[in-house]
Amino acid sequence: MSSSPNSSSSSESNGLADGPLGWVLDVPCPVDFVLGTATIKVRDCVEFKRDSVLRLRQSAGADLEVRVGGVPIAAGEVVIVDENLGLRLSRILPPGTDS
Repeated sequence: MSSSPNSSSSSESNGLADGPLGWVLDVPCPVDFVLGTATIKVRDCVEFKRDSVLRLRQSAGADLEVRVGGVPIAAGEVVIVDENLGLRLSRILPPGTDS
């Protein structure tokens, strides 16, 4: 995997780019890097103020989840690339599974 923030995929080598749906490869899709999750009551949410702390389900040092279109697809660790943050993928999740 390249350390570039715009890593290229291997889809060109599998023939997808040359097929009738090759245009799909250029469609933008949202990618979210999820630090953690929590469930709270609305009552607690409206009481947030500066310096409030929200406890997450994930433990310190846990991998971040990668979601594409809201679907978990991978997990990885935060890295520094030059002067930017990046994510080194450590797991690719099978389709239809949660991390």
